[in-house]
Amino acid sequence: MGHSRQIKRAVMLALCVGLLAVSVGGANAALIKVGNLVLKADGGFFPNTLPRDSFEPIDFRGHANLINTQGGAPTSLEEMRLDFDRDGLLETRGLPVCPVAKIAHANTGQARKRCAGAIVGTGHVGAIYDFIGVQVEARVKASLFNGPRKDGNPTVIGHVHTRIPFPQTYAVVISIERMKGPYRYRANFDVPSLAAGGVLTHIDGRIGRRYQFKGREHSYVNARCTTGVIRTHGHFLFADGTIMDGTLEKPCTPVPLVPTH
Repeated sequence: MGHSRQIKRAVMLALCVGLLAVSVGGANAALIKVGNLVLKADGGFFPNTLPRDSFEPIDFRGHANLINTQGGAPTSLEEMRLDFDRDGLLETRGLPVCPVAKIAHANTGQARKRCAGAIVGTGHVGAIYDFIGVQVEARVKASLFNGPRKDGNPTVIGHVHTRIPFPQTYAVVISIERMKGPYRYRANFDVPSLAAGGVLTHIDGRIGRRYQFKGREHSYVNARCTTGVIRTHGHFLFADGTIMDGTLEKPCTPVPLVPTH
């Protein structure tokens, strides 16, 4: 990595942290702007009234958009890292697993049928493609499957099938590492190169799965509320060395304690 690129990354990181401090407002959504590149992100979970000292099932929704304020495609996103609050808990015991090879060449319908028991989330992915100087926007369905463990950690298989510019399937393994400190998990994702000069512009998803195991109902995503806030931290690296880094906070309400006599 060149020295100038390292300096640019450091400068952009400092700018982004400062911008985030003023851009996460009352609506608890994140908006970061560096030059002509804008990242808008928001999300939430339901229910948001949760116990303090035990985990309960939740459903999580989130979305992010990349915008070029001058029009056209934004700078290409290369790497994405998400850290999830200590008050969140992922459970995969007894949940079916989908090997990536099983869906690597499948379209969306085939993948969801072959690994129906392993689906943990659905959503959409959007991109801008360049066709001989003409830019075309497209949005396709995305699926998330519980994947085989890697180095003892759970994984998620992100699956997208598109017909632009020709039929092609993207199946990517996303590792989920355990962490110490204020965040419990870290998900790392390398954005694959898209055909026809495609550039990622949109991601949205709903994550949540209830399933039966040993006669009991389990939930893929669970949470508690110990501080009144649940945080998600994002770190985004772009092709030109720009780094966007910040935290999205969502309020939760602790279940009132029942007095004992």
